[in-house]
Amino acid sequence: MRLTPGIRQALPWACAVLALGLALPVQAQAPARPPLPPPKPHTAPTPQAPSAAGANADADLAYGAYQRGFFLTAFAQATRAVEERGDVKAMTLLGVLYSEGLGVVRDDARAVQWFTLAGGRGDREAMFALANLRMVGRGAPTDRAEAAKLYASAAKLGHAGAAYNLGLLYLDGQLFPQDFSRAAELFRIASNAGYADAQYALATFYKEGRGVPKDLQEAARLLAMAALADHLDAQVEYAIALFNGSGVAKNEEAALPLFRKAARRGSAIAQNRLARILAAGLGVAADPVEATKWHLVAKRRGVADLWLDDFVRQLAPEQREAGEKAAKPWLDAQQDRT
Repeated sequence: MRLTPGIRQALPWACAVLALGLALPVQAQAPARPPLPPPKPHTAPTPQAPSAAGANADADLAYGAYQRGFFLTAFAQATRAVEERGDVKAMTLLGVLYSEGLGVVRDDARAVQWFTLAGGRGDREAMFALANLRMVGRGAPTDRAEAAKLYASAAKLGHAGAAYNLGLLYLDGQLFPQDFSRAAELFRIASNAGYADAQYALATFYKEGRGVPKDLQEAARLLAMAALADHLDAQVEYAIALFNGSGVAKNEEAALPLFRKAARRGSAIAQNRLARILAAGLGVAADPVEATKWHLVAKRRGVADLWLDDFVRQLAPEQREAGEKAAKPWLDAQQDRT
């Protein structure tokens, strides 16, 4: 789920990282899979147009302007909707604009005021946004307990992101005693609402038997849903499940495009597995040049593989050089980001 950019701080993740094997005829140890994604406590809720019953021209114009990027107009129209009609959704939108500095100078204290007003009138998006601010101390002192209450209130009103973040707090083990079963319940709520992070988190629970009975088929189903929503780690893990036939019918051909997509999106694990597949010619014609490219890219990202080191070393010089040339743009781009 992609929201307006906001706070990116993450809560500590409590679950251990387990290794995922890819069935290949080599002895190299498979890299560990990534942990569950951290919470994404964005300050900005997803702007929603007023309901038909409470809609008015100013609020409609405000949300339309926001969606088109006309933030000054959005601010003016939302202010008018609040002053003239006390529109709750417009209050939330003003909080978004202040918290993100869109059309106005960023002012966390004012954002807290607007989110508090809208949340007190039952707006779940405002509750969620206010919880995120209280979690990290923006606009008011940090108050994780208050943030958790706000997440719970928003979750009861059907906010998927709030349910997901509350579930992560139950895994964090600091504010509440660690409770995998409760976390699984909350992840399921968010998952059923289509929240990809929650689908991925719940899939790992089913895969490992944490908080729910171990069920590889259910894990694969959830991974497939999250992968379809472009969740990067889910794409990698679902590709591995397809390749190995874990919880789903084995299908190496269907796994390969997912590995390629995730590799191009920057997953070092996918890059490593794609390199192995292309080097060994598993389910696809061997391609030593592409295998070399992806191995070098993954290796730069910290995924070492002695078997692939030996594979590249034994290539003909022209193949190795071609792979190095193909990897160079990727390596240069990584260097630029560091």
